[in-house]
Amino acid sequence: MTTVHEPTTSAADLSVWPASTTEPLRGALAVGGVPLAEVADRFGTPVYVLDEAEVRDRCRTYRDAFPDAEVLYAAKAFLCRAMAHWMDEEGLGLDVCSAGELELAVTTGFPPERIVLHGNAKSPRDLDTALRLGVGRIVIDSPAEIARLAAAVGPDGHQKVMVRVVPGISAGGHEKIRTGTDDQKFGLSIADGYAQHAIARILDQPQLELTGLHCHLGSQITGVKPYLVAVRRLVGLMARLYEQHGLVLRELDLGGGHGIAYRPGEEALDLTALARKVRAELAEACATAGLPVPRLIIEPGRAIAGPAGIAVYRVLSVKHTGEHVFVAVDGGMSDNPRPALYGVRYAPRLTGRHSTAAAARVTVVGRHCEAGDVLAADVELPADVRPGDLLAVPVAGAYHLSMASGYNLVGRPPVVAVRDGLARLLVRRESLADIRSRDVGL
Repeated sequence: MTTVHEPTTSAADLSVWPASTTEPLRGALAVGGVPLAEVADRFGTPVYVLDEAEVRDRCRTYRDAFPDAEVLYAAKAFLCRAMAHWMDEEGLGLDVCSAGELELAVTTGFPPERIVLHGNAKSPRDLDTALRLGVGRIVIDSPAEIARLAAAVGPDGHQKVMVRVVPGISAGGHEKIRTGTDDQKFGLSIADGYAQHAIARILDQPQLELTGLHCHLGSQITGVKPYLVAVRRLVGLMARLYEQHGLVLRELDLGGGHGIAYRPGEEALDLTALARKVRAELAEACATAGLPVPRLIIEPGRAIAGPAGIAVYRVLSVKHTGEHVFVAVDGGMSDNPRPALYGVRYAPRLTGRHSTAAAARVTVVGRHCEAGDVLAADVELPADVRPGDLLAVPVAGAYHLSMASGYNLVGRPPVVAVRDGLARLLVRRESLADIRSRDVGL
């Protein structure tokens, strides 16, 4: 075990934690006025803690940065009834990818006209549900969807649509989350003319109203430049459509993918710079093309939910193997597959007690039967970390539970909201009874 130094808490250490995070007792972190150890004792572990005030503040930051834009929360990052309710109250729309996400939002009371349906392979149920519930816009992702959607709408119906185009831009934190290039499954390419052909077909369907273009470049983008290039290329396509069809599109959706820091010192996208430069680029490109400036739409998901969430685990064992120390916890890749999928790195902390031991390099692993079930490799924890301790992982609000699996049938953790010193259950723990009830045959 490599000894480093005695761990201390500083502002830098808490830079990736919710703004409400405090340390009322040494070594015992509280979020939203609620000690994390208290949440673990009350609701068990693993448990996901969601800071409601942090979620709402991040919504307001987006609305302030983009006052003239439409901000849609990308529900795939994490969705539950409370999250949909918060988005509604904060004036955001929703970007959903399935009938399940759509129905959950609408049955919670979210206005369907403020919802946009995405998906590279929408099922008949997805489209039927969207039309039945009156979804605001449907983003067409392939030519096959045009005729299917037009038939579902019917000759006397009406549906607003957008077209997802591929601008040929490589951006994002990992190759598996880069979606702006021509070699992946999403959208219609500008370069090979598929986007233009699809748009012409949409214009032949009077019941489909094309409102604008959509693109999404990828995830974990920390620089502004890719978005500016996308603006230029999409406005260029809009100019060609005006020349060919006399078409003036009034909306331009740049998607999301706004990068956040998972560990202290990591780079994050500068939202203020993004808003300023995108608006300027859009105004200049439209002036050059002689087009009116379309309304901008953006779709943040991770940047709203991610930093507001904390995963709390309990240590089950500490194993010394050669020069390596493995700290095993009671969760893992079934509630957070991102390290295994993308090699994401986190900065877990001991919470619930103060340790005076020097820090040591350890690897935090999960409980699942996979060698790749690693939550945090080569991180610093107190050298006296032991079974029964609590570890808290910040920036755990996005793409954890939304991507959770039933691996090893351990059950998915609950979600607890904290605010103003109060904790309340949003999503209960998945029980063995839940798992058994789905297994109906022998």
